[in-house]
Amino acid sequence: MRVIFVVGVNGTGKTTSIAKLAHLFKNEGKTVLLAAGDTFRAAAVEQLEVWARRVGVDCVRQGTGADPAAVVFDALSAAESRGIDIVLVDTAGRLHTKTNLMDELGKVARVIRRKTGRDPETLLVVDGTTGQNGLSQARSFAETIPIQGLILTKLDGTSKGGIVVAIAEHLGLPVEYVGMGETVDDLDVFDAENFVTALFAEWKSGEEPEEG
Repeated sequence: MRVIFVVGVNGTGKTTSIAKLAHLFKNEGKTVLLAAGDTFRAAAVEQLEVWARRVGVDCVRQGTGADPAAVVFDALSAAESRGIDIVLVDTAGRLHTKTNLMDELGKVARVIRRKTGRDPETLLVVDGTTGQNGLSQARSFAETIPIQGLILTKLDGTSKGGIVVAIAEHLGLPVEYVGMGETVDDLDVFDAENFVTALFAEWKSGEEPEEG
């Protein structure tokens, strides 16, 4: 069973990215279960449930204010009993202090280790339109918890492409997925070669034709 933590500040598209990942994995023939671990933000659980229904996967939840570790424990137990391939765990995007955030995520990670015998994968969601602020967010999370890769959202224009380079250069984190729209199909595995090709094609198309 593969367990993926999805983290990021509120407003980056974290919840919709989880739904898109679930849709992507389903199309690959995998079975997916969502764990509504963001019990801190009002309506976060309900929002994830709505997306789960749209994508056609189950969502394990408790109420707002519930212990996220208990939610994830229930989700992992359900996944084990059902033979689920992938569990996607939503997490709180903002707590009162970084220490609280680290403690909360650490507690959930320990539950996952006890249940599965290994650490979860952790993907950080970054809004590609936020520029340097996106880099700051990425740096802050990377300093708090181990991050394996990034999901860049709202990357539907080449003007936002610089954040890819900046994060890779400053943090050494690979971009795993890119979101380029609002539907569940608008998430792709990041392909650096295709990205660079598209970037230069757009740049060339904007050049002035030479005279003579």
